[in-house]
Amino acid sequence: MNDTTGRPAYHDLSDDLRREFLDEAAETVRELDVLLDNGRHGRASEQEVVAAFRRSALRLRGQAGNFALRALSTVARRLDDYLAQAPKVLPPRAWDDLQIYVDRLEELAEKTEDLDQATASLVRSLPRKLGFDLADITVREVEVMLVMPPGAQTHYVERELQQCGYRTLVVSDTIDAFALAVHSKPDLIIVSALMAHLDGIDLAIALVSMPSTRNIPIAVITSLDNTDDRLALLPRKVPVLHKGPSFGDDLFKALDDLFLI
Repeated sequence: MNDTTGRPAYHDLSDDLRREFLDEAAETVRELDVLLDNGRHGRASEQEVVAAFRRSALRLRGQAGNFALRALSTVARRLDDYLAQAPKVLPPRAWDDLQIYVDRLEELAEKTEDLDQATASLVRSLPRKLGFDLADITVREVEVMLVMPPGAQTHYVERELQQCGYRTLVVSDTIDAFALAVHSKPDLIIVSALMAHLDGIDLAIALVSMPSTRNIPIAVITSLDNTDDRLALLPRKVPVLHKGPSFGDDLFKALDDLFLI
């Protein structure tokens, strides 16, 4: 369909660009599949495999988001997160895990419509991230989104959650976390009280207030004193986890109160 000047209508151009991106995404995934086979059989180094997968994941994540392909963008994000703490020597399970990511990305790249309604279950079907030995951990099918800035404190909190057997996803931007919460429906969100752009307390209040996310348990982690006026704005159902010596006890109590242990 053309406009009055004879040029293609905007929505036709948008559809063409979307289809072109999906074709390019499918080709990228096929290249990753070949590289994965080479890495599995020693024809490519593990560092080369990890670097190529992370580069592709970041590119696919951003471009898929531009075309509102949320499921594809989410899986690409989870692939990057999966490899974020990958050891220099990949464990044997990594090759099968990466194959699952390749297969899911390939399926999504072949579809012209977004699988938005299936994003939550799709996320839970993906392998747990590398970088933590779960041999002696009781694995729980609980998805925790940790909204905190990068750093040692975030890594510590994530380790605590992984030691409880939970699946984790670290998101460093509250605006990004807002969209992810709506589409992937984690079982728990822990957000730092003070964040850039959108404050963590504001994010917690917004998610508790929205019908689509109000049933997702949310906790706020902070170094603020209990008497701080900002914490008083939180709904009563949102527990506060204090950084420092009491963090472990606060976390256990919050998980227990939220029926997650």
